[in-house]
Amino acid sequence: MTLLNKEFLLTNETGRKLFHQYAEGMPIIDFHCHLVPKEIYENQNYPNLTRIWINDGLFGDHYKWRLMRANGVPEELITGDGEEYQKLVAWAETLQKALGNPLYEWSHLELSRIFGIDEPFTPDNAKAVWGKANALLATDDFKPRALIRKFNVKVVCTTDDPASDLKYHKLLKAEEADNGFKVLPAMRPDKAFAISAPGYADYLKELGRAAGVTITTLDDLVAAFDQRFDFFASLGGKLSDHGLNSFHFNKVDKATLDAIMAKAQAGETLTAAEVDGYTTGLIEALMRLNQKHNWTMQFHINVIRNANQPMFNKVGPDTGFDSMGGQPDIAQEMMKLYMDMGNADAIPKTIFYSLNPNDWMVLASGMGDFYGDGIKQKLQLGAAWWFNDTREGMREQLRTMAQQSLLGNFVGMLTDSRSFLSYPRHEYFRRVLCDYIGELAERGQVPDDLNILGKMVQDISYNNAHDYFGFFD
Repeated sequence: MTLLNKEFLLTNETGRKLFHQYAEGMPIIDFHCHLVPKEIYENQNYPNLTRIWINDGLFGDHYKWRLMRANGVPEELITGDGEEYQKLVAWAETLQKALGNPLYEWSHLELSRIFGIDEPFTPDNAKAVWGKANALLATDDFKPRALIRKFNVKVVCTTDDPASDLKYHKLLKAEEADNGFKVLPAMRPDKAFAISAPGYADYLKELGRAAGVTITTLDDLVAAFDQRFDFFASLGGKLSDHGLNSFHFNKVDKATLDAIMAKAQAGETLTAAEVDGYTTGLIEALMRLNQKHNWTMQFHINVIRNANQPMFNKVGPDTGFDSMGGQPDIAQEMMKLYMDMGNADAIPKTIFYSLNPNDWMVLASGMGDFYGDGIKQKLQLGAAWWFNDTREGMREQLRTMAQQSLLGNFVGMLTDSRSFLSYPRHEYFRRVLCDYIGELAERGQVPDDLNILGKMVQDISYNNAHDYFGFFD
């Protein structure tokens, strides 16, 4: 069997038909990614394959960086200022050792679907790959906007700080019709949660200036966020995203919250209970705002961030030094939050992602307690995330969603990527999806009816996200 052949990942006949006849040609809604709006707007050619595929300074693919470090590659050929062709060779040498790792499949899928390079990537052909890819990258068809169009992407949702002026979203909105796709802001208010960070007080001032509000109390902070929701919505924003590396539910009264904020703004050290109280209070306030504005709230939870402190000091965050969290009760703590907000009738549309798959069953069964308001699949178990973004992880997420809720309502895949080359991940997901549903059909668990099953895979591939988020309303 050749690498990435036509039936790659498709192990049964029904799955093959579902993919080729129904899923393969569907458009893409990439509702969570880390692309930079400025790069989409400026639409410049990348100078070479390393800069778009491995690193551009400290911006790039930290999935690859982790494997390169595991292979003994020096940091100057990863995030440093080493010669760019040698970085590509170092990645080729690493990839030869990565059989069985999803990056082996993703990397070859990207070479194949984007550059038409179908042979296994090795140090022996690195120079030929470098030459062919670089020649293509110099053309108009390989600029960022063209790459987005190539994969029939209809919506790109970036990740944006609430204080952002969204300058490039404004410029891109004016060119939306010509581009043929939307680039929409999604609010990521992590800095507002970092109450123990040295820059917390300064950030409140920055957010306050953006919103026209002086922030000292929780009411002030909520007023500022309300204004920012309106501003993001004016440019098509309909999602927020929240990174909760850990979470302990601790509800305190408003006076206590204001006192905690005052203590933090004065530079005083907070107790763990105070941090938990502030986090819980701010999350609940933002849940109310998400519901008010009819947004979807995403939670990315249970992560160990920046575990290697010396490397964090050297190269900063999001550079490949994060791992799966092990808080055993985080899903139960999230359910306490939802029970409390259910009592207040203040639960927004929600997508849960946990980096630890041990949390998935608790989240998937718990979210069934809070459906309502006539909203189809109001709460969702999000796509297999990060280290789970594998064939096996995807299948487990699909199985959990199917067995605990309604798989036919699932909003499907996202790239969660910083690269314009990551859209083949949607193809990967759709192949896994079709293979899984095909297995159910061939075991007699679901009807062997391509019309029924085909509609289901098309809905999960695109239609559900189209309807659930309302980007085109």
